[in-house]
Amino acid sequence: MIPLPIDPHLPTVVATALRSSALVLTAPPGSGKTTRVPRALLDAGAVAGEILVLEPRRLAARLAARRVAEELGEELGETVGFQTRFEDVRSSRTRIRFLTEGILTRRLLGDPELRGVGAVLLDEVHERHLVGDMAIALLAKLRREARPDLLLVAMSATLDVGPLAAFLGAEALDVPGRGFPVEVQHAARNDDRPLDLQVAGAVRALVRDGLAGDVLVFLPGAREIRRAGEACAAVARDHDLAIVPLHGSLPAAEQDRAVRPGPRRKIILSTNVAESSVTIEGVVAVVDSGLANVASHAPWSGMPILRTAKIARASAEQRAGRAGRTAPGVCVRLYTAGDLGTRPAHDVPEIARVDLAEPILELVVSGCAAPLTFPWFEAPPVGAVDAAVELLVSLGAIAGHRDALAATSTGDRMLRFPVHPRLSRVIVEGERRGVASDACGAAALLAERSIRVGGPNEVWSGPAERSDLTPLLVELEEAERLSPERLRARGLDPTRTAGALRAAKQLRRGARNAAEAPRSSKEAEEALLRALLAGFPDRVGKLRRPEGATGRAGIEVVLADGGSAVLSPASAVRDTEYVLALDAEERSGASGKAVVRMASVVLGDWILEDLLERVVDDQVHEWSEARGRVERVRRLRFGQLVLEETRDTSVDAREAARVLGAQLSGRGGLTMGDGVREMAARLAFLREIRPDLDLPVLDEATLCASACEGLTSLRELEAVDWSAVARNALSPDQARVLRELAPERVRLGNGREAKVTYEEGKPPSVASRLQDFFGLTQGPAVAGGRVPVVLHLLAPNHRDVQVTTDLAGFWERHYPAIAKELRRRYPRHAWPDDPRNAEPPAPRPPRR
Repeated sequence: MIPLPIDPHLPTVVATALRSSALVLTAPPGSGKTTRVPRALLDAGAVAGEILVLEPRRLAARLAARRVAEELGEELGETVGFQTRFEDVRSSRTRIRFLTEGILTRRLLGDPELRGVGAVLLDEVHERHLVGDMAIALLAKLRREARPDLLLVAMSATLDVGPLAAFLGAEALDVPGRGFPVEVQHAARNDDRPLDLQVAGAVRALVRDGLAGDVLVFLPGAREIRRAGEACAAVARDHDLAIVPLHGSLPAAEQDRAVRPGPRRKIILSTNVAESSVTIEGVVAVVDSGLANVASHAPWSGMPILRTAKIARASAEQRAGRAGRTAPGVCVRLYTAGDLGTRPAHDVPEIARVDLAEPILELVVSGCAAPLTFPWFEAPPVGAVDAAVELLVSLGAIAGHRDALAATSTGDRMLRFPVHPRLSRVIVEGERRGVASDACGAAALLAERSIRVGGPNEVWSGPAERSDLTPLLVELEEAERLSPERLRARGLDPTRTAGALRAAKQLRRGARNAAEAPRSSKEAEEALLRALLAGFPDRVGKLRRPEGATGRAGIEVVLADGGSAVLSPASAVRDTEYVLALDAEERSGASGKAVVRMASVVLGDWILEDLLERVVDDQVHEWSEARGRVERVRRLRFGQLVLEETRDTSVDAREAARVLGAQLSGRGGLTMGDGVREMAARLAFLREIRPDLDLPVLDEATLCASACEGLTSLRELEAVDWSAVARNALSPDQARVLRELAPERVRLGNGREAKVTYEEGKPPSVASRLQDFFGLTQGPAVAGGRVPVVLHLLAPNHRDVQVTTDLAGFWERHYPAIAKELRRRYPRHAWPDDPRNAEPPAPRPPRR
């Protein structure tokens, strides 16, 4: 056993863990906590049962288990074993088992008491993976309830221990010291060269300065590793260095080649799998790109994807520590110190940035009816939980609402497959339809997003297909017999293809009837396409070719849930009405629309048969501009897509009147005539002073509703007598009240009738010649004598000489002076001194 910095502190670590039964342990990178603490607990003999060690990555679980087994002088699977998604190496004698976080989460859901387990160690908890956070919450709940005896140890090099220790009720212990010093060098300025050239330059400089061991280069992903390997080929050849890749998708033998000592010095090109948990012997230098592929989710489907992003300061510290595990080292950062200073201390936890459909399904299946009340270490965003619940309900996995959810039998079955719920729903439906093997292959391909290497300008040149997955499934079946070189020659990415093959095999092992009897290719293809529809029911779209579009370019996908996308020219799907948009990529540019990269045919009958509960049968009344009338329209609608539409003239009278009235208003409203407007004003006057009469409002909407009843076209409406409509709007009693209390005309002293004007917000008024009021001491009134009419007393030129409601006061105070002026201006007219007793002139005969 190589001495490690944590060794002198192991007695304290074990004693503290056993005393408190919950411990948060921090120790610098390279201290040896991953491999030495589990064995120290085993050697202490105080843990009854198996010791589980959670690792964030499959590679770390396998390598750490092998290291501990070697130090014990045993083979893997004896005292020490490991379990990942694709491997399970253990026996009845296994006491220490390294496993990935998701394995433990599934175990806790199926066996909530963790029978046979005495201790759980959570390694690298600072990475805050979603499944790790779930494991922390489930373990804390288990300790509070059924298993207070369960020993729990959380370990990290860069963790802010306070919040986690408080959540677990744990004691915190910090073990100081690093094995060897590490010199950290930052770039002097930003380097605009491609990343692979920056890496090659840094490696060449290290070798030139007298490199005495291996170089570990941190890169975001397999593509960057391949390019960096090509760029470093010259320096490797010149200095007899071996270039070895290291990432999670490589076969175990190739991973071992990277981490084990070899005959030559190595340039190890790695993703962040080498950031923690495993010591790679011989590494004396680290080249850090400062980038990593960070777990996220596709906005289109919610399925997990990786996005390249800058690492946090904690990850930078972890990477630098790889250079000082077995000897003094150097870390070359391809970014400036200023850049590092602007980065966050820790990455945003996955629970705040990834799709939650899978963990929410796990919780509901385990009996948690309200996921928001689950005792999370840090609660997820409410909106993310609601989105996950909505998706799971649409998949038929759960039923109920956010605070009262229950799993369905479909949801129970879906949880048996370690993939996103969309994909597990495809598999379950594939089982039901007898195409489980193809459904597993399709799920594996969709999880990889694409195994084909193609640029943004790629155009499909083969025959039309009913699904973009069809040719890929053929490629996948043939890929197992092809070398990486031949795969590349066929336009396939070897790493992603290997990942899809491995996932398909695992899924088929768990699927029912995965080796189903042969069926006709047409039947099997339809069954698979309908299984895909079950997993993506919210991604149905209708193809539409805009005017002027030619060829394959510009075909739009009008989506059932609103909005639209563009079908990629690389898609093999064509000549269909409806499609299933399985994968899309958000693009910037003039349109800003997503580009559907992978699609499948959908038939309208499938929607009606398989998604009938989401189909709405709408019956509405609409205006037909072409026919100039109201029609009844029946639509079978799936979201925003109209599957079927029929029109007829058998309309509902009330609905037809409403639509016709809306059309009339949109064309400028009614032409009611003065008589109708005056009647409306009289009613408004009476409603104000006599609300007890409960008189109707005679406005445009009321008249329109009345006039349009029984009509369906504007032509019919043009012949309407609006005065008759207005009169018919009143009952006989209301009409009598209107005549008596708000008369159209009033009689004056000479028998002449004067028109009463009613205006909103003003009292009623009469305008007539001043002489017409001779012989009167009081003006007319309306509303049963309650409201005097405003008198506009006119001179012979029909202009007001006075406006008043007090006729007697006018005769007494104002008339003498006004009469004097009127006699001068109009001498041919009589202006008596005593108008109150004078005879008014006879009314003028009507003009002929």
